[in-house]
Amino acid sequence: MESKNLGMAVLYGVIAIFVLAIISSFIFSLLFRFTSVQESSLQYIVTTASFISLFLGGFITGRSGKQKGWLIGALTGLIYSMIIFLFQYLGHNSLFDTEQLIYHTCYMLTAMMGGILGVNLSTSSQSRS
Repeated sequence: MESKNLGMAVLYGVIAIFVLAIISSFIFSLLFRFTSVQESSLQYIVTTASFISLFLGGFITGRSGKQKGWLIGALTGLIYSMIIFLFQYLGHNSLFDTEQLIYHTCYMLTAMMGGILGVNLSTSSQSRS
């Protein structure tokens, strides 16, 4: 029963990451389409939005899982990276380059931090009740 709960928590986190990524992609695409803003000028903002999405996904995972935040956060980041890798490999026939490997390693670490914080905030709010 415990592994099912952790699996569902990871699933909620991955879904949250993709929902946040779709929303931010939609906002940025509208911004690029209807203004004169170039993608290169907002590169750091787009990257920051990606990290925030991964952190929030890890946080949701940790909050739902209520234990082992580092593990379920890492699983959340790993599953996200695997989905992106499969999309890139199967859809575009290319592997990750070194820069992408560094980004996805940082994504997993960010999701881990979110998972740890989510577990700690969920347990501290339960102990107050």
